[in-house]
Amino acid sequence: MFRIAFIDRGLLATGLVTGRVLRTITIACVLALLLVGLACPRANGDVGVVLNESLDTSLDRITGTGHSAVYFSRVCPDSPVRLRLCGPGEHGSVMSNYINIGEDQSFEWNIVPLNVYLYGVEDIQNRPIVGSYKIKHVLEERYRKNYLSSLCAGAPCMNSYKSEWREMVAATLIRSLYIFVIDTTEEQDRKLIAEFNDSPNQNHFNGVTRNCADFTRRVINNYFPNATRPDYLNDFGMTSPKAVARSFTRYALRHPESNLRVLHFAQVPGTIKRSREVRAGTEQLYRSKKFLVPMVLFADYALPVTAGSYLLTGRFNPGREFERHPAVQGVPPQDKQSGTVTPEERTRVVGTPKDWKEYRKAFDSMVIENIQEDVIDNRGDLKRFFKHFDERGTPSVDEQGLLWMETSVNGQCAKVGLSASNVLARDSDPKLAHQLLLTRIDRVLRSPKHSREPMFEFVQDWATLQSASEKRTLTLARNASNEKGLKGTPRQDGGDD
Repeated sequence: MFRIAFIDRGLLATGLVTGRVLRTITIACVLALLLVGLACPRANGDVGVVLNESLDTSLDRITGTGHSAVYFSRVCPDSPVRLRLCGPGEHGSVMSNYINIGEDQSFEWNIVPLNVYLYGVEDIQNRPIVGSYKIKHVLEERYRKNYLSSLCAGAPCMNSYKSEWREMVAATLIRSLYIFVIDTTEEQDRKLIAEFNDSPNQNHFNGVTRNCADFTRRVINNYFPNATRPDYLNDFGMTSPKAVARSFTRYALRHPESNLRVLHFAQVPGTIKRSREVRAGTEQLYRSKKFLVPMVLFADYALPVTAGSYLLTGRFNPGREFERHPAVQGVPPQDKQSGTVTPEERTRVVGTPKDWKEYRKAFDSMVIENIQEDVIDNRGDLKRFFKHFDERGTPSVDEQGLLWMETSVNGQCAKVGLSASNVLARDSDPKLAHQLLLTRIDRVLRSPKHSREPMFEFVQDWATLQSASEKRTLTLARNASNEKGLKGTPRQDGGDD
């Protein structure tokens, strides 16, 4: 089952945590994640509704509906178009369909490993810590070569950025998402695998009656009949991703034994425009000025109906459900009723306004110190860093999934790690790594709730930043010592330096 590791609450006294303790925290978190991945299989698996936030592209810019997909913890891809039970150490998968996946054959759905869907790499330790289209395209090409070679040999599939299989690689680089999860049995998972492997995988996408939310509804209802429903009133006769997530959540709350948990994966900070919160049809009309003003001017009679429909029957806040039902580590489902999360557990995952305020205050002091130490010239450097860094650099990914950026600094070549596991590696430029992590922390602390990573992840980021600061200090001291030694070395011609 998919679980989340977290940090001890007592370590959130932000300004008082030392670098040594923070490094210990980071190591502990990595070990916890490894232990979770290598744990023995449980009697229960998971199935979940994936609610992807809205992108500022195409029709989504107007509708704000986002995208829907399905998460499995015990079903894995035998290939992108065939299912099997997961083996030891595998973390599950995400299945989705699109208007046009773009492969050589017109498939209805593809399935990818969970970490590939979220981060573009198999090992969560190698997840990217900065996002840009350059970086995402590198990860997409790696996925195509490793997973799609037999399905994507034609030029349109290989070269077109409109091929929608690309959206299933490193989704968190372009948007935030939520996963609403409940328990399943192995028998249910085997039944789904048999049904989808034996059925034709042929695309019949229709935006009104067979869209991505309809596909998710079909899969979830295969496990739990009538667990997900459309909201024809608020979505004008169609099924929307938000309606599926809302009805699934309500089903889980009516069945406490299902053990509802909600996971939140924030969009990776970088140069890609931030995704927007998902909206239902009437909600978009009610909240969006570009629709509200024309309605007031030309269809004012419909405004009360639209507002009333949304306010009375269509309200649903994914972020609030995450705060109420966060996935926590170390509590077996059979020992806890659905939704019963202690305040301490919730704080470890979500954080409190006070915690976030303390981190912002500590970061402000850190920025002042870094300006004094010439790490950055001013606070504005943090706003411009990602853009200039991406424009000058060339990203690459190695066989293990480690991301690197080669760039130029003051006319000299430099390389810095872009993954959580290599940003502080020996070959990663310490000053660039420090600036990169400073900018990442700055973006997270300035993000609204729906775009901000959970507290337990942020604490790990903070620990990494502290380690980067110490590494740079040691590097400067070592270089100064070497220069001093060279100055004190007698010249062979007997002269003075």
